[in-house]
Amino acid sequence: MATFDRRAFLRTSGLAGLALGLAACGDNGTTTTTSSSGGGGGFGSVKLQLSWKKNVEFAGEYFADTNGYFKAAGFSQVELLSGGGSGTSVESGLATGRCWAGLSAPTITAPAVLQGAPLKIVGATFQKNPFAIISLSKNPIEKAADLVGKKIGVQDSNELVWNALLKANGIDAAQVTRVPFQSDPSMLTSGQLDGYVGFVTSGPVNLRMKGHDPAYLLLADAGLPLVAETFTVTQETIDNERDKLKAFLTAEIKGWKDAVANPAKAAELAATVYGKDQNLDVKEQTEEAKMQNELVVTDDAKANGLFTMTPELIEQNISSLSKAGLTIKAEQLFDLSILNEIYQADPSLKLS
Repeated sequence: MATFDRRAFLRTSGLAGLALGLAACGDNGTTTTTSSSGGGGGFGSVKLQLSWKKNVEFAGEYFADTNGYFKAAGFSQVELLSGGGSGTSVESGLATGRCWAGLSAPTITAPAVLQGAPLKIVGATFQKNPFAIISLSKNPIEKAADLVGKKIGVQDSNELVWNALLKANGIDAAQVTRVPFQSDPSMLTSGQLDGYVGFVTSGPVNLRMKGHDPAYLLLADAGLPLVAETFTVTQETIDNERDKLKAFLTAEIKGWKDAVANPAKAAELAATVYGKDQNLDVKEQTEEAKMQNELVVTDDAKANGLFTMTPELIEQNISSLSKAGLTIKAEQLFDLSILNEIYQADPSLKLS
């Protein structure tokens, strides 16, 4: 798994007005998937930009490829463009036509939209953002109020989301000692920190594998709900390629249903096939897959289908963005009508 600072940076750099350049998705590391047409759709080839390097975070995409769902949906080719490094952002890639769809986050897409980019979020893989306050069970931070009087590691790239968390909970920054942090968990285990801002999908797993007993508080459960790994496309795609987008999202739903059902296989695909050049540990990836399933499968996702967002969740995201200094209307950023049509046409796609 990538270090917290880079991953977090890609999720929040848009807050600093850098959305068009820093959610890196490099030109290298593409995976060409289905190579022959099928399914009768005739949709040809598309490129999907991932938000990060190829690890288990994109298990649903791997299953959609491996199990032939993209092919069955009518795509002759799907390229998974690996993120990371210093490359073109999803938002910039969409604006220039370099990619047809991308996986991003509201904190990155919203600034681009506010700068005039005609983009929309049409679904959210992670119903809850992975950002969390990571601590140890012997000194747990279980609620936002527990932050008061504590020493918390916060990277510079996470400053705005950190400030938004404090604002959401009415905590004065002077009540918490913020410590410079560069993703080194030993600062926590040695007692230099009481907690740090990190990713719940990797931080607790890494600590547990090193013999520690971690605790965590999701920012989504502490007054700052935000989705993540959001499917982002241009308004033109929604207007002129709606059937193609439906076919693509249908294949993605099938892939993620498989990923949720089989974390071990998801880890195997990540470590030995799609991310085989990333030196991933299958055991660690399996545990991370289990952790991320908790972010993907919520009660609402069970009731309404993967990737869907209730009106309440949408409004919560808009409110969270406002706390981070981004004032945007729901209709400017989200369009969940495509997913609604997909599930209305085929309710069997919902989780059983």
